[in-house]
Parts: sequence; C-alpha cells; structure tokens
Amino acid sequence: MPHPEDPARRAVAFLMPDRTFASVFDAPDVARLIAEPSLELLSPEPLDPRDLADRELLSRAEIVITGWGTPVIEGEMRGALPALAAVSHAAGTVRPVVTDALLDEGVAVASAAGANAVPVAEFAFAMVVLAAKRVLWAEEGYRASGRQPDARAAWPWIGSHGIRVGVVGASHVGQLVIERLGSLDVEVVVSDPTLDADQRRALGAEVVPLEELVATSDVVTLHAPSLPSTRGMIGREAIASMKPGAALINTARGELVDEEALADRLEAGDIAAFLDVTAREPLPAGDRLWSAPNTLLTPHLAGSVGNENGRLAAHAVDEAIRFARTGAFADAITPRRMAVIA
Repeated sequence: MPHPEDPARRAVAFLMPDRTFASVFDAPDVARLIAEPSLELLSPEPLDPRDLADRELLSRAEIVITGWGTPVIEGEMRGALPALAAVSHAAGTVRPVVTDALLDEGVAVASAAGANAVPVAEFAFAMVVLAAKRVLWAEEGYRASGRQPDARAAWPWIGSHGIRVGVVGASHVGQLVIERLGSLDVEVVVSDPTLDADQRRALGAEVVPLEELVATSDVVTLHAPSLPSTRGMIGREAIASMKPGAALINTARGELVDEEALADRLEAGDIAAFLDVTAREPLPAGDRLWSAPNTLLTPHLAGSVGNENGRLAAHAVDEAIRFARTGAFADAITPRRMAVIA
C-alpha cells in the first residue's frame, strides 16, 4: 500500500462550510475518495483555513472540492493553497469561488453545472405544462367561485397542442429543456447569440432573434446566464410585445427581467408568470409580484435540493478522481467558457 505522502498520489481536500458538506456529501462519497489509489484525502471533513492545523493540511492540497459558501480563491485564500492545481466544484456556477485570474494561472476548474441542470430542466418543463394548461388562472377562478371556470371564454387558448415554446439560452438547462419538450406536441424556438453553426444544427430547434421569440411564443422560458449583456434582456418593450395569454417562466436569474414592467403587465391580467428567481431574494414583503394575478412565486428551489444533491457530489468526486488519474477534467471550464456561463 502506498505511503500516505507518496508523491504519485494527489492530495485532495474538501473546502466548504460544514452545512454545505452535510447537505451534499454522504459517507459513500468520502469512501470513494479514500479508496482511490491516485488520491490522498487530507481529511474526511471540510478543512477550515482559519484553523492553523487545517491550514497546514490545505497547503498540501493539489485538488480542492468546493461548494456553496466556499470563499473566493484569491488573496489570502489563494496564498493558503500554494500547491493548488485543480478545483472540482460541487455546485452549479463557479463564479462565487473561481476568478478569471485563477483560470489564467492554469488552475483546472470543473463544475457540477451539468448535474445541477437536471432538476432545473425538470422544473421548467413542468412549468411549461402547467402554463399551457392555464393552471394559475384556473386555480384562482376555482378558489374564488367554487365553480369550474370557462377556459375558452377567458383565454385565447388552453392546452399544449401546437403551441410555440420559446427557450432563451441554449445552456446546460436550456438544452435539457429542449430535449424534454420533444415529448410534447409543441413547436420549439431558441434564442442564443453565442451559438455557432454546428451548435445551431445540433439543437433540433429553430433559432430566432430574441425579439421574435418573445413576441411570437405562447410560453417563454429563460435559461440564460446573468452577464452585463443579459441583465434586463426581458425589458419593458419585450414584455409589452408578449401575446395575450402568454406565460413567462424564469428559473435562471431574476435580473434578466424588468420586474416592474412585468408587474405592470401581470396586473393587466392577460399574461402569466412562473418565477423561481427574482432580482432580490427573498422577494421583499409588499413587492407587487406577491399580489400580481396569474403569478406563481417559488423560493429558488428549481436547482438541486434534498436527494438531488447526490448528483452534485457524485460529479465532483468523479472529476477529482479523473484529474488525479489523468491530470485533466472531463469537462473543464476554460476562460472562454467562463465569460458566458451563469
């Protein structure tokens, strides 16, 4: 059996708050790292850079497994990790942890964004079905009157047959949503200016300008990252252009949408909104969106929670093992990708 400090083995450490570790990782995940011949797990629990003993261990870490709440790796934190070669992030976006400077240094970075995309896509797909069936309007009318509402009298259409669904952003989530929409009898259109010709062909859906997508879709579902170029992309003009009876679904980032303009249109009563994210979270008491008709607000739960976190753990461990064995991640985040991811 190799000595624990055998230079052929890569030293790996968990670097995240205890509460994150407890919610994401189980004993079998830790056991996989311990059993891997190419790795030396420095501690079966997260290391705390504020603790001198832990800091000494961290100084040897070549691979760190990070998660929600891990401090950004810069300045003093970067100095505590002189041997760092790779970051395997057990969550979606790496932006709160990894800087462009760290990537420029050549530190390899992997994210569990693909794993986290699965429940978000499931959630968004479910909302498309509910939106098409006019569930919000029907529930409000049924609760208020105790009678079955007359759907044909109140809305231009009801049901998914033949409707147009617009997917904004062919991200991990967006692509999974497109795949799932294939099980419905709907027309799918996509807007994403970052796609090249090969990516457009591979989508299996028509790519159209954002303005056209918003104005012609019966359901619009957002899956774009929050970047300077995308904040406010669903603005007042776009919201005004939405068809009567259309629905907006946002499981991406709240700042993509002009929420004042959205509240104005919702209060007019002729569109619906399914919002898992808002620009301010939690949404302040008294915000107009709380009382807007045909609006469902959920507390940012589309992403991995509960047993879904197991996918994140498995992905982060898989990538740590892969890096230890090969010196590379299966799906590394490059500086170019970093510029356009959520």
